[in-house]
Amino acid sequence: MPFPPPSRPPSGPRRRSLFLSAAGAVLLAGCSSAPDTGGTGGSPSAADRARTRAARDSADLLVRYDAVITAHPPLAERLRPLRAEVVRHVAAFGGTGKKTPAPSGPASASPSPSAPVVPTDEKAALAELAAAERALADARTETLTAVPGELARLLASVAAAGAAHVYLLTEGEA
Repeated sequence: MPFPPPSRPPSGPRRRSLFLSAAGAVLLAGCSSAPDTGGTGGSPSAADRARTRAARDSADLLVRYDAVITAHPPLAERLRPLRAEVVRHVAAFGGTGKKTPAPSGPASASPSPSAPVVPTDEKAALAELAAAERALADARTETLTAVPGELARLLASVAAAGAAHVYLLTEGEA
């Protein structure tokens, strides 16, 4: 025997639609592009300094990716998606970074003096890249309490992405 239909339809929104609406509102509020201002009257706020440093750190990491790809072309396919994420991180923090595509082979010119030294062994090169990602993710995590909400959320998100990069770079070692 089937259950009879309810005597009246439930009034108001259902729990599921309320939950989805609340989740959407949180995502929209957390993803605005307006910069945090510290109201310091012309001098850079702590948030501005942290954002500038984060952009610079991501740009430095991008240089590391480029150096490893140049030194070890067989790793280019594996590193290309991770490098693309780092480019997005530079942009998210307001940096400019390199807009050139990832190198696909050995460079014809000698490396610049600021280019990182890459180990000749691919596994060691990946380990160093993973260590750089890990150190940067840890530093960003430590910075979270010193910056305002929006920037803290961005730093947390990029730190989590960095931790995922560490996993992807070290996958298969065990």
